[in-house]
Amino acid sequence: MANRSRELARKLGDALRSAPLLLRALELARAAAPGWTALWLAALVTQGLLPVAVVYLTRALVDGIVSARSGGGSLVPLLPPALAMAAALVLTEALRGVTRWLRTVLGELLRDHVAELMHERAAALDLACFESPEYYDRLHRARADAHTRPLLLLENAGAVLQSGITLAAMMGVLLPYGAWLPLALLASALPTFWVVLESTVRQHRWRLSATPRERRAWYYDWLLTSRDSAAEMRLFDLAAHFRALYRDVRRTLSAEQIRLAGAQARSEALAGAAALASLAVVMVWTAARAVRGQITLGDIALFYQAFAQGQGVTRSLFGGVGQIYANSLFLGDLLDFLALRPAVVDPDVPVALPVGLQRGIQFRGVTFTYPGSDRPALQNFSLSIPAGAVVAIVGANGAGKSTLIKLLCRLYDPQEGSVEIDGVDVRALALRDLRRMISVLFQEPVHYSETAAGNIGLGDLPARPGVAAIESAARAAGADVCIERLPQGYEALLGRWFGGHELSVGEWQRIALARAVLRNAPIIVLDEPTSAMDSWAEADWLARFRILADGRTGIVVTHRFTTAMRADVIHVFADGRVAESGTHEALLRRGGRYATSWQRQSAASEPASASQA
Repeated sequence: MANRSRELARKLGDALRSAPLLLRALELARAAAPGWTALWLAALVTQGLLPVAVVYLTRALVDGIVSARSGGGSLVPLLPPALAMAAALVLTEALRGVTRWLRTVLGELLRDHVAELMHERAAALDLACFESPEYYDRLHRARADAHTRPLLLLENAGAVLQSGITLAAMMGVLLPYGAWLPLALLASALPTFWVVLESTVRQHRWRLSATPRERRAWYYDWLLTSRDSAAEMRLFDLAAHFRALYRDVRRTLSAEQIRLAGAQARSEALAGAAALASLAVVMVWTAARAVRGQITLGDIALFYQAFAQGQGVTRSLFGGVGQIYANSLFLGDLLDFLALRPAVVDPDVPVALPVGLQRGIQFRGVTFTYPGSDRPALQNFSLSIPAGAVVAIVGANGAGKSTLIKLLCRLYDPQEGSVEIDGVDVRALALRDLRRMISVLFQEPVHYSETAAGNIGLGDLPARPGVAAIESAARAAGADVCIERLPQGYEALLGRWFGGHELSVGEWQRIALARAVLRNAPIIVLDEPTSAMDSWAEADWLARFRILADGRTGIVVTHRFTTAMRADVIHVFADGRVAESGTHEALLRRGGRYATSWQRQSAASEPASASQA
């Protein structure tokens, strides 16, 4: 018994320590809708006082009936309490509807506010966060709770406020009948409080342990229903395999939830029985006093209503405190997510942005290791890219080519060394200014479900590009041909999300290239720009490439030497270092890595060329 008491005290302490989270939820509501929050609180306070008024009016009404029977049957004295009770009941019912409406309004505004905070935080976080499973576990819990937990916590807080006001008044009603009655009232609800806290702790612990499995179930569901995987699901007959995996994970999760719910139901039944027993003991004591003539019938009615309602309100109060604890635990996941801060940030005093690019880009002694990895992607790496030059970066997978782009765009910061633009460390520049200087075509560009013009226009939103600029960028990238074949041309919706036109991988890549071209940045970076193009499309693109790069500093990451050979300088990467550099002809004469790979590519392409002929 002592252990149970200590455990209850510990959990009560934990619940009380969750109060700051409750205040944070109220602050979220105030920030989202200050006026609506004030109206909602006022309605709750009024609702909390009305039950006490009804209890007092019940005693007056019952005593008035007894007096009327003994005094000749006049009903006139009953009218004031009867009318007052009717008004209180009507107001109670009206306020219930008003409170529901206010809660709905506040809930919608709060959901939108929290979603805005989450979107803002996600957009500000480092790229490293999106490559961490721990981040996705945290995001999964935060996203699941974002639309419900703040509102539930507010509802719990409102219920506790309303119940607390009612309980304090009911205890004041009972106190004249015996100082022990308010204590009995509180004690009768303690089992319910224990059940709520116990189930809350169990549920939260289960949620933390189950998050990876819940994400895996979501992943299997996505594989079975996504267009991206639909072809392979059918070709390799994978659907039955992934359905079985989904069922296994869901069966385990469901069984655990059912066990938790069963344990809670048993505990709630016992707690309810204890509360009824307490009420029975108190009512026997009341009946004995009535038989001895110590209280009137009105007192009995008042006492019964006060204790019965007080018992319900006390259980509601303790249950609300327990639910506050429950929702504050889950809200903690949301607040932890909102508290994440990026490591890649603006300097305190940013250096002025260089005008254009005069000298070039310099990597000096850069060493960088991705979070969670023990192998450096770049090791004591140095490279100079002159302004106005077009350089090609080639090398095997994992040699550090794409890492170069991420460091230049300051998606990551190196652990050692520096990346400089015209002699200025990129960490000294404001992030927005730095990234405005660079236009990038990533290897796997995003397929935006927007119009063709809208897709391209996303490359330079601040400039508000007009139709002429968008069409010019499309022509420069060779995207105009596929766009003009669409029924609505540049106004055609792309992507299947909202019923638009789907493009081939190569056509999507041209749209993304047009987006990169549209931004008039002095540095243009292309990561595998021809990887999804056939040989004819690649030849057409290469013919345009030098025109695209005219007046800019170009960096092209590619596996295709037919693309690399058009560059002014080719840098061959190996094991996070520059193994060799030079023009195409110079590297062939050197007979190193580049020459060996060129011979292999040429030999592999000859049979294909012969078969096409």
